[in-house]
Amino acid sequence: MEAQTRHRLWTHLHWLTVLAEQGTYTAAASRLGVSKASMSQHITELERLAGLPLVQRTTRSVRLTEAGQQLVDGIKMPFDQIFSHFARVSDLADEPSGKLRVTAPVAFARQQLLTPIADFLATYPGVRIELDLSDRLSSLAMEGFDLAIRHTHAPPDTHVAWLLSHTRSVLVASPSYLERSAPLTHPNELSRHACLHYPRPGGDTVWHFVQTNQDAGSRADPLTVPVSGPFSANNSEALRDAAGAGLGLAVIPDFSAQRALATGALTEVLPEWKPVESFAEQLYAIRPYAAHVPRAVGLLVQFLRTRFASGFSHAPAERAAESVT
Repeated sequence: MEAQTRHRLWTHLHWLTVLAEQGTYTAAASRLGVSKASMSQHITELERLAGLPLVQRTTRSVRLTEAGQQLVDGIKMPFDQIFSHFARVSDLADEPSGKLRVTAPVAFARQQLLTPIADFLATYPGVRIELDLSDRLSSLAMEGFDLAIRHTHAPPDTHVAWLLSHTRSVLVASPSYLERSAPLTHPNELSRHACLHYPRPGGDTVWHFVQTNQDAGSRADPLTVPVSGPFSANNSEALRDAAGAGLGLAVIPDFSAQRALATGALTEVLPEWKPVESFAEQLYAIRPYAAHVPRAVGLLVQFLRTRFASGFSHAPAERAAESVT
């Protein structure tokens, strides 16, 4: 096989593994940063070189033939090893470089992540970051993300996870709403108030609270309170702004409430009662398990852990001190 054909064969084989992973020519082309026509042309040429079909095409997706699946099964691990070895060599450079694809929840990214990322890029100018703002739980490996920021109770066991910060939920309202509304001294009185909520599966709208002054060792069941109101949204930033506009009370994460509480646009209500179960209480950086963590990824994780170490509340909570390995 002549050198030029051998070179193109390596490219074709890599593109076939990406096509198998993504499931469609459009998604694979987007993942590789090429046109759909170019993607199709490379696979067609690979089939010509192999002398038999490797892909079964339909109107919406593609499926590998038996021969195509055997080929992908045989070459995927070697390609992964090649990329891992290249990443190790790249990390020997004096300055980290390359592109990192990061995905993060919309509200958190808009409110808390953009400034730290700008500071990180100023510190490491050789690194580029492509940020995906999405509340959808992506398959990191399939979609090619190097790192995900997740507000979750427990990261998946199949991934490496670094705790960035603890978070808490807060019940908030605008001063104008509190001035014109009935006094609120206990969560049971929320039935008389306009409550702006995050819609959850199941239909019933309830908030849960525990008293903040109860003994640390006690296991009292949360107080469950049915609520209703004129507005709901599946985004804590929207709920924060609606509460700030005086529409009612909202339970939102502290990272969404932080600036509005600091400026007085919102007031924390019933601070002696802690909202629970509405949002997770940990913020993680996660990535699929790999024997080698690229240097730029490790540096970004450590940068974010340092930035978010003090949390997002006026009253600091205990922080876990972990190192990136």
